[in-house]
Amino acid sequence: MTPDGRAGNGKLALTPELREALRRVAATDHLLVAMDFDGTMAPIVGHADDARPLPRAATAFAGLAVLPRTTTALISGRALASLRSVASPPVDTLLIGSHGAEAWLGPGSTGLTLDEEQKALLAEVRSILAEIVQEAPGTMLEDKPAGVVLHTRLADDDVAQDAVSAARSVLQDRKGVFLKDGKRVLETSVVNASKGEGVTFLRQVSGATAILFAGDDTTDEDALARLEPGDVGVKVGLDFTQAQYRVEAPVHVAEMLEVLLQERSLAVAEEDQQGTQGRS
Repeated sequence: MTPDGRAGNGKLALTPELREALRRVAATDHLLVAMDFDGTMAPIVGHADDARPLPRAATAFAGLAVLPRTTTALISGRALASLRSVASPPVDTLLIGSHGAEAWLGPGSTGLTLDEEQKALLAEVRSILAEIVQEAPGTMLEDKPAGVVLHTRLADDDVAQDAVSAARSVLQDRKGVFLKDGKRVLETSVVNASKGEGVTFLRQVSGATAILFAGDDTTDEDALARLEPGDVGVKVGLDFTQAQYRVEAPVHVAEMLEVLLQERSLAVAEEDQQGTQGRS
């Protein structure tokens, strides 16, 4: 490993500091492992429906999901239906979709419901964005329960910039419409929510005493900002971040989850053994 924390292949490896943080957080009483999906568990792809978690990441995440006193969660900008389709999460994994506007906490969870005013506003937003897409080759729309996403990943840079600027100029001051910038996307929603609110909500419902959260996008900074002392925040990629730790790509997220699984398994086994001895 080089002095800047890079492995011999030039990629940013898990630093000793991150490994120590994983060991520390794995020893907490109740661990919440909350992960972004696209660009974190799964590589970024041109078409959203083609995304899949890296096998190593999925296997380690599934291993964490069945450990005692350990809760797994996915927090994504995707709609819940899309997230389930591409991520195939473990059965007990909690899901936050649409940047916090949707939540699934198990059987019986109620879906997102818009009032008539929100439905009408959403239809208006979609109509505006559809007109922009018609004039911007390579852009496309993605419908969500509470919003519409303008995707520009397949468009030329100047076309993408013009399309986003046009959308912002019309929608940024529209009452009841909320905008979020992402990597080659502009998210629009008629529900004001964030991944930060999602992290806080998951902490409450899971009873977590510490959280590991990892994400790659601008919208993940909202979640990183809600972490507390004792939590571990990890930025995936080289963009600016407020996270304490960083890895370069989803392949390193897989490695990180494998290390966490190993450390958490040891911590849980040790705690259970101590509990058995205490009762004998």
